[in-house]
Amino acid sequence: MGIFDKIKNGLARTRDQLATKIEWAVKGQPVDEDAFDEIEEALILSDAGIETTEILVGALKERWKRGQIKTTDDIKSFMIEEVGNLLMPVEAPMVINKHKPFVLLTLGVNGVGKTTTIAKIARTYKESGKSVLLGACDTFRAAAVEQLEEWAKRLSIDVVKHKEGSDPAAVAYDATKAAKARGIDVLILDTAGRLHTKANLMEEMKKIKRVVGKEMDGAPHETLLIVDATNGQNVIAQARTFNEALNITGIVITKLDGTAKGGFILPIAHLLKIPIRYVGVGEQFDDLIPFSAKDFSKALFE
Repeated sequence: MGIFDKIKNGLARTRDQLATKIEWAVKGQPVDEDAFDEIEEALILSDAGIETTEILVGALKERWKRGQIKTTDDIKSFMIEEVGNLLMPVEAPMVINKHKPFVLLTLGVNGVGKTTTIAKIARTYKESGKSVLLGACDTFRAAAVEQLEEWAKRLSIDVVKHKEGSDPAAVAYDATKAAKARGIDVLILDTAGRLHTKANLMEEMKKIKRVVGKEMDGAPHETLLIVDATNGQNVIAQARTFNEALNITGIVITKLDGTAKGGFILPIAHLLKIPIRYVGVGEQFDDLIPFSAKDFSKALFE
């Protein structure tokens, strides 16, 4: 299955909902004023958010008033174009900069697929010829370290770890030091699943960033938030809070598997403007794919 088809499958629920509403609103007749209320409702129900929906529907009405929108196909074509324009600024692949090691700090609440995503990213870099080291900074769950080690073993990658209950920032410090000493290209730091509403846990993440930055100037070079597409609107609250506390530089969206409401990606792009690095559309290694604004907008409406 090609990349576009995977994204299309991942957005099946959202696309069906939007297409059904648009077709029902128009009912085979010329587009009229009432149709826009139905389209607005469909976008909000897909988790596109009120502000983003108002902008899209407002632009759609303007085109309609100029006589450019007359049929269901016209609406879909316009929405593909407009959503693509909205998403284009956040289409930004993760690029390893001149730093060696390139330090990648991963964040996210429990259950979003963070450790699996780390493994997929690590494999991507390893396959491109980069050396990779993992830092097990989730010291509160013994299973977290074991899970990371299991993935590392499969990929033949080393892990820096401390005993359970250790200071996560100390692990991050040692991992950064080890990566520098060994001439590693990419260091990926796993952290404990953090509820964005827990201030003390956010402080711990800040401490990790400070400690890593002291050991290596400019590190971490990427602060990556991993979110679960099935959480819909809640993802926006998570992203906003993490970003305010830790200055997120990129997002990975996991579990875009056909059951998720994919519209939440629009307000992330429109309101938060955080680059979307990857979307996860399945369990396999090659199911983590670079985000494409054009593919995503087409898959929403075609």
